[in-house]
Amino acid sequence: MRIILAQPRGFCAGVVRAIEIVDRALERHGAPVYVRHEIVHNRHVVDNLRSKGARFVEELDEVPHGAVAIFSAHGVARTVEADAEARGLDVLDATCPLVTKVHVQGRQYVAQGRTLILIGHAGHPEVEGTIGQIPGTVVLVQSEAEVATLALPVDAPVAYVTQTTLSVDDTRDIIDALHRRFTDIVGPDTRDICYATQNRQAAVRELSKQVDVLLVVGATNSSNSNRLCEIGAETGVPSYLVADGSELKADWFANAQTVGITAGASAPEEMVKHVIDALRALGPVEATTMSGREEKVEFKLPAKLTKPLAAATASAGALRED
Repeated sequence: MRIILAQPRGFCAGVVRAIEIVDRALERHGAPVYVRHEIVHNRHVVDNLRSKGARFVEELDEVPHGAVAIFSAHGVARTVEADAEARGLDVLDATCPLVTKVHVQGRQYVAQGRTLILIGHAGHPEVEGTIGQIPGTVVLVQSEAEVATLALPVDAPVAYVTQTTLSVDDTRDIIDALHRRFTDIVGPDTRDICYATQNRQAAVRELSKQVDVLLVVGATNSSNSNRLCEIGAETGVPSYLVADGSELKADWFANAQTVGITAGASAPEEMVKHVIDALRALGPVEATTMSGREEKVEFKLPAKLTKPLAAATASAGALRED
């Protein structure tokens, strides 16, 4: 069996940054540190951090007063930020900078007097956080059909932003429908769409032309992983979303000579290797990586985690002496 690995695949810069924030917080403060919601949507990542001393909570009232609290990569509403401050929590914000950019854009559009339309999935943590970051009404649109049902006049000044785990291709039809529906509409340049989402989807479209079966390594609650699987299926290739190699079924590969493997933006490379090992247990395999875009994006960590511990200790001592 021949295996072709997608390029790029797996962790994006926002996920790398979020995980490193938890790791560094544990090194600096010791266990436990508290993380509101899953830091990223992947069980293996969450379980690994939990084993090191991270505690995952749904709401901040589960966090002791004054403890270290980390916001997940998906972002949070302003009410959550205010609650953390009221509880005296030492907050580390792991919100992906690209999500923060959407928040800033949304606030700017609302400040211009525009009604903000958010293209995204209802209930997704990023969508809930974005709505909670905007000081005004936000209208959620999930499909092209919903555009026609919006209770807004055609000449209403509107603007749109999108959930970052949606690509240009995911949002194109909805954006086109919005432009047909409204005469006074603005939105971000397509270059502002999350680079990682777009790159992984483009790679899967190319990979699907070369394989008999597609495996997407990722979590069932991961929006971008599910979309990668959907794209494979749309091309006519049998496509399966798996957390790791234990979920593979031999009959998927009964007539397959070439298997493609990709991974969602929150799926660790070790899980891809686990899937390859599971395929190897079925018979001889030859693995290659397709040519593709190399990602070199890096996001800075919060300043309070990059300040040397010695300097932080000296600073605290000077304060006590004063």
